[in-house]
Amino acid sequence: MQTILTQAFSASLIRSLSRATVAITLSLALSSTAAPLAAQGLFSPAVTVDSSVITHYELQQRARFMNVLRTPGNPEIMARKELIKDRLKQAELARVGISPSEEEITAGMTELAGRANLSLNEFLTVLKDNGVDPETLRDFTEVGIGWREYIGGRFLSRARPTEVEIDRAMGQAGSGGVQVLLSELIVPINEQNAQQVQNLTDQVGEITSFAAFSTAATQYSASDSRNNGGRLPWMNLTKLPPQLQPIVLALDPGEITEPLPLQGAVAMFQMRGVREVVGSNQKYSAIEYAAYYLPGGRSPETLAQGQKIADSIDSCDDLYGIAKDQDPSILDRQSLVPAEIPQDIAIELAKLDDNEISLNLTRNQGQTLMLLMLCGRTAELGEGESRETVANALTHQRLTSLAESFLEQLRADALIIEK
Repeated sequence: MQTILTQAFSASLIRSLSRATVAITLSLALSSTAAPLAAQGLFSPAVTVDSSVITHYELQQRARFMNVLRTPGNPEIMARKELIKDRLKQAELARVGISPSEEEITAGMTELAGRANLSLNEFLTVLKDNGVDPETLRDFTEVGIGWREYIGGRFLSRARPTEVEIDRAMGQAGSGGVQVLLSELIVPINEQNAQQVQNLTDQVGEITSFAAFSTAATQYSASDSRNNGGRLPWMNLTKLPPQLQPIVLALDPGEITEPLPLQGAVAMFQMRGVREVVGSNQKYSAIEYAAYYLPGGRSPETLAQGQKIADSIDSCDDLYGIAKDQDPSILDRQSLVPAEIPQDIAIELAKLDDNEISLNLTRNQGQTLMLLMLCGRTAELGEGESRETVANALTHQRLTSLAESFLEQLRADALIIEK
């Protein structure tokens, strides 16, 4: 479980580091956006938390650090909020006598740098080039390690899910589960537009708000969800492709996946929420679907033809009548275990109920429209390979919630004066 806590502590930072590495290499001028403070004012108090002082210099440093990590939100505003939290954490750690050793701090910094494919010295060089002092990284890591240890010792026994809760979360008990609230952006890609799509996904990866992602989805996504800003409804985790489930569960609200390659497209997802629910949330051993292919891609005429067919049928069986006397390859009906379904098809099926249809996908480099229909799902009651992933996700979610509630109590009891 110590490994779980270590991963929980570093997951958000590591994803930010991975996303930012290329941008950092190309441009090391982020810190120039912050207006320089007068030298004599750098070390004057900006905030006091009980008897502890946060200086303007610390605010400037944390804002630059968060800028490098592409942390969601306004860096100056978030730096103030996070440093106040750090002071509350430090006071509590001092009260209970938790103080990470120098070896632990160095190991923590090295691990974080390594997850971004950098050595510690390389990472420190990147920070220096962006105006961030090594002490800023050290302080950030020290508080994180100490707080992780404290929260684990205080709340871990309460956060661990029971076997019944894990079963329920996986849908095995048929009485509940985990649901996710996502937004999506799906962009067609080919040899001609590959560089433009790369530039677009790089820009989307730097988005720090729900509204900005929604705007990008509305403007660039090829999925029908663009009409709703890319926002999808609450979805049972088990409906997602198995390979996508751990990626989604690792996201914090506001975070965005790396670009995921699909056939003829790339997809990015933003996490908007996770919840445990009561009700059916079944895992599936097989999913049956039918794909009917229409020449013409996503032209208005072909889309209209596809919609006309969709409006005229009620089940997958009806497609046999539509495809009668045509080349047999025009209709493809499959029943596959979830892991064997092509990822772009699996993502679309996750949004559908039985006998619903999607016209979002293409084949043949965009020249053929796929009319995709979900025929049905076969329930599975056995244990799945993602059991540990779900258990870790539940533990992380509960630890985060307990820690945030506890911090709010500390904040309410503290005297905080912002200059």
